[in-house]
Amino acid sequence: MKVSVIVAVYKDVEALELIFESLKLQTYKNFEVIVAEDGESSQIKDFVGLCRDKFSFEIIHTSQKDDGVRKSKSQNNGIRAAKGSYLIFIDGDCLLYSHFIENHVLLSSEKYIVTGRRVNVGPKYSALLRERQLSSECLENSFYRKYFDIKKDAKLERHSEEGFSIKPHGLLHKLMKKIRNRPVPLLGCNMSMYKSAILEINGFDEDLGNSAMASDTDLEWRFRGLGYTIVSAKLIANQFHLYHERKESEYNRNDDVMIKVNQNTKRYRCENGVS
Repeated sequence: MKVSVIVAVYKDVEALELIFESLKLQTYKNFEVIVAEDGESSQIKDFVGLCRDKFSFEIIHTSQKDDGVRKSKSQNNGIRAAKGSYLIFIDGDCLLYSHFIENHVLLSSEKYIVTGRRVNVGPKYSALLRERQLSSECLENSFYRKYFDIKKDAKLERHSEEGFSIKPHGLLHKLMKKIRNRPVPLLGCNMSMYKSAILEINGFDEDLGNSAMASDTDLEWRFRGLGYTIVSAKLIANQFHLYHERKESEYNRNDDVMIKVNQNTKRYRCENGVS
C-alpha cells in the first residue's frame, strides 16, 4: 500500500530538513512526501528542489498565497496532490521515529482513524537537534537512558513519557487497550486514515479560518458522526515535537463557535473543503 505523508509547513526549512532525515530512516519504504506549504516561500521551493536529488522517496510540493494562517487550505492542497491510498498527517516541526509509518499502517483499517502522540522536546534538546549535534535516530535509540534529562529540559511542557515505544498488537499494546478502554482525542499533527475516509468528510473545513480546532477537534466529531473509530497509536507511532514559544494570538478562537453550530446541525461533510 502506498502512503502519502502530508507535512504542514510554514517557512521552517531547518525543521523540514530534519523531518526528511527522519523519513530517510523509515522501515516502511512505499511512501511519498507532500510538503503542504501555507505560503509560497522561495526558500522552501529551492530546498525541495535540492532534496529531490538527495532522497530516494518522491517529494511533492504544494503552495498557496501567504495570507495569514490557512493551514486547513494547505492540507487540503496536500490531499488533492496525494497519490497514496493511505494518508498520514504531521506538522512541520515533528521528527519521526523510524517505525512511524510502518506502525501507522499496521494499525490501519478502512473505518479507523489512527492517532498517535508526540514528545514535546524542550529548548536544549531542540537546539541539539537543530544544530545537528544530535539526530532524531540517536534520541530515539537513547530515549530510555535520557528520559529524565529530556523531562527536565521540557519543564512545563507535558508528555515526555510519549517517547517510550511498544510494538503494535504486542502484549503490552493489548494490555493497554484493556486498561485504557476509553475514547481518545484526535491529534492533528499525528494522525492517519485511508484517503477515502477524509474525502468522505470533504477534508479540512476551510470556513473555520485559522481555528486551533480545525485540524483535530472538528475532524474528530465529523469522523465519529460517519461511523469511524478513533484508534490510539500512543507509544506506537511516536514523534519528537521541536520546542517553540506558544503564541496565544496565533489562532482565532471565534471560529470555534462555528464548530458548535456544525455539530448542532450534524453537518459531517464540510462545504468548503477538498472540493
